[in-house]
Amino acid sequence: MIRLGVPSKGRLMEQSFAWFADRGVRLTRSASDREYAGTVEGVEGVALVLLSAGEIPRELAAGRIELGVTGTDLVREKLPGWRSDLIEVAPMGFGHADLILAVPECWTDCRTLDDLASIARDFRAAHGFRLRIATKYHRLVRAHLAAHEVADYQLVDSQGATEGTVANQTAEAIADITSSGATLRANGLAVLDGPPILQSQATLFMARAATGPATDAFLRRLGLDGTKGL
Repeated sequence: MIRLGVPSKGRLMEQSFAWFADRGVRLTRSASDREYAGTVEGVEGVALVLLSAGEIPRELAAGRIELGVTGTDLVREKLPGWRSDLIEVAPMGFGHADLILAVPECWTDCRTLDDLASIARDFRAAHGFRLRIATKYHRLVRAHLAAHEVADYQLVDSQGATEGTVANQTAEAIADITSSGATLRANGLAVLDGPPILQSQATLFMARAATGPATDAFLRRLGLDGTKGL
């Protein structure tokens, strides 16, 4: 039995269901929103497992599901060396978002990472502690800042409402996922110039340990080639 992990609620679930339906596989959640169970029609030997998008990378890596739909940002953040455990089968064309760095709009002299590095040095000298960046993407942000020689900062963990941390004075800057930037602007934040830390979208992943005739046949049923990431 192939276990297929799909986000358990919201727009990601709906768009995932639509993506599979377009390929002749109908996924249906149980009648109760409190039940994380569902059915698969149009193909044999596949079971639907409903999970939060954040759980799916871990479940894939642990071998508890064979295939899963989740964001590229979550895989890269949660699984160091993820390529040794997972195969990126196919981007799915929805759930687009950029992982960005944003600072207060009133920091008119901070528009690039070089500006941020300079401001961070001055901030530490002036305040006696490092400039705080609120994020839940510690691994990705730390690697990005190291690559651009930004050193005088500290990461503050934020698992929700990250855009509000600057106004609440628990951070001076943020690194977060955004699609339109409207929430950032509403909170008086401006995205630093340059490419984002990561461009993310919903993607179908497969556990490397799950490669074999059954998963290959299912992926062919979807019009995909599961061996291209090997």
